[in-house]
Amino acid sequence: MIVRQAEGVVRRKLAGYPVVAILGARQTGKTTLARAIAAAGPDTHYFDLEKPRDLQRLEQPQLALESLRGLVIIDEIQRLPTLYPLLRVLADRDPPPARFLLLGSASPQLVKGVSESLAGRVGFVHLGGFDLRETGEASLARLWLRGSFPRSFLASDDMTSLEWRNDFIQALLERDLPQLGITIPAVTLRRFWSMLAHYHAQIWNGAELARAMGVAQLTVRRYLDILTGAFMVRQLPPWFENISKRQVKSPKLYLRDSGLLHAFLNLQARGDLEGHPKVGASWEGFAVEQTLTMLDPPESYFWGTHAGAELDLLVLHGGKRYGFEFKYADAPRWSRSMQTALDDLRLERLFVITPGSERYPIHAQGEVVPLTQVPELL
Repeated sequence: MIVRQAEGVVRRKLAGYPVVAILGARQTGKTTLARAIAAAGPDTHYFDLEKPRDLQRLEQPQLALESLRGLVIIDEIQRLPTLYPLLRVLADRDPPPARFLLLGSASPQLVKGVSESLAGRVGFVHLGGFDLRETGEASLARLWLRGSFPRSFLASDDMTSLEWRNDFIQALLERDLPQLGITIPAVTLRRFWSMLAHYHAQIWNGAELARAMGVAQLTVRRYLDILTGAFMVRQLPPWFENISKRQVKSPKLYLRDSGLLHAFLNLQARGDLEGHPKVGASWEGFAVEQTLTMLDPPESYFWGTHAGAELDLLVLHGGKRYGFEFKYADAPRWSRSMQTALDDLRLERLFVITPGSERYPIHAQGEVVPLTQVPELL
């Protein structure tokens, strides 16, 4: 089994908080991670709220939970939001006889409920799919093609992986989202999601998508927020400040998992990807997601001006600003846009991230860096 980087983070959080919530998309390994943590302790209690038996056990939640000791794991916690006030009471016991590990797949419902009820008592951990630290440098091409969902990445061949991803998309739209109370027809959300695949790595243009779907802008914005809340889409917010240039104030959009992007584009093998017009955008989105996962910066943004200057990723770390450009090229060149970003944003350094293996300077304040070496940058 691939050891997850988040395991150590969860253990540290459990040592400091009475409640820890692991957030992430479905099928990213939250349950597997929780069971691995539970296996190290002698006293663990597990509730899966997708199982009728466990839901029945919690019909009288205070009676079921207050006598437990050790680690209590509650999977798919967003299905029973009435537990949050009780967990606050149980978390306030001194000393706490039990610690609670909550797993959830729908960020808006879970974060809002847990944050409001358990303020100051809960630590959050985001669990995405595999990253390069977990799969190893030699797996970069496979991770990019198949995406980071464990079952997709570990499939026996590319066809099986693609079939799994198509089944995942169907299950999410037809079963998982409706169970959360989302009543939008699956075919409508699938059409919108497919359109987003073609807008991948582009600035959000709600008016254009609304016209294409024949609905209001507020409607497509709601669709976008649903897929964002389900961890399927990343909205990278714009950075803007008082400089003498008109700046872009709309977010940049990415399908968070490159494998799902390739499923919507019907790209099964590496050769299909290499010859596709979206290969550069695909690399950018994959590298953005891997960079944010491995660096976990406190703040991250996209920056652009109406004159055409752009920076794929702006990271704030330790009071300094760092820029990232993502290029699917063997020997990228220093561009005027990079120089503009360096000057206008007062960057400490600018890194050009590539799929290559060599790291070398490209400017006095810039260098080309392989994606596999990103964890060493900050």
